[in-house]
Amino acid sequence: MRQPRIAITIGDPAGVGAEIALKALADRDLLALADWIVLGDHAALEAAQPGYREHLAPNIRLVSPGLLDPTHTLRFGKLSAEYGFVAIEYVRLATEMCLAGAADAMVTAPLNKEAVTLSGRSFSGHTEYIAELCHATESRMLLASDKLATVHVSTHIALEEACRLDKSRIVRTIELGADAMSLMLGRPPKIGVCGLNPHAGEHNLFGTEDSVIIGPAVDEARRRGYDCTGPHSPDAIFIRGVRKEFDLIVAMYHDQGHIPMKLIDFERTVNISLGIPIIRTSVDHGTAFDIAGQGRADARNMQAAMQVAVKMAAGRLSRTAHTPTPVAQEVR
Repeated sequence: MRQPRIAITIGDPAGVGAEIALKALADRDLLALADWIVLGDHAALEAAQPGYREHLAPNIRLVSPGLLDPTHTLRFGKLSAEYGFVAIEYVRLATEMCLAGAADAMVTAPLNKEAVTLSGRSFSGHTEYIAELCHATESRMLLASDKLATVHVSTHIALEEACRLDKSRIVRTIELGADAMSLMLGRPPKIGVCGLNPHAGEHNLFGTEDSVIIGPAVDEARRRGYDCTGPHSPDAIFIRGVRKEFDLIVAMYHDQGHIPMKLIDFERTVNISLGIPIIRTSVDHGTAFDIAGQGRADARNMQAAMQVAVKMAAGRLSRTAHTPTPVAQEVR
């Protein structure tokens, strides 16, 4: 089986994306795991690390779209419509590479939602935008580290809307999370499902969503063959996961999953898009405008995102390699 080909987007040029991408690719062990394609303007990469091309390994290919004016000095830490446009174009190009089979997975450095919006595009997040490019309608967000993983039933919507639960959406979230974790673990995951209300409703004392919607969704997932239990009290399920009772937690909304995951392992937690036909991972932090251009950015989260992309891409390539090719029937 060949090595995976992984595309990396450098994010907003005014942020730390180019810096962390180059720092991560300096790790020899990580570098050897795949063939790498860096999508980002030469001007942005040179500003982040002068003379960077002298240190690029043979298995790193640079794709510089030429979207930035090379005669302009890069303004680190500055909110810019131009930089927002450039950052989202990198994502579009990487997505198209994955859809065309030129890359097996993509890793995205952070961009700035406000900068992208200033460029004239309505934008709520990488996951939603990539799903739109892929014509996918069921995207989900998975946060994963070596300690635990969490998939979200909903993400970037108002909490009031997120609390309007749907049984079929919960079941589909369990399915998508289980499939992704199987690629990473090499086996079916043990899944715990959060309740919505305190103490998972406490036998309907604090709301009925847990017994009327979430419980039946868990039952349906079990009927479909998933190792799944719940709804469990949201305030205790994550520590149970850290103690290895669960591989995957299903959170009902954005902050229910994000807050504990960032507390558990902020530096190594990776953002993974589900429900799309390509593999996409990302750092779980922002553009860090306050330290951009200073050489101080920590690349550990980017390295973790790259490692997960390699693992998932290799898992998918292995599945393809072991899928029997149908034998054509002789026509008589």
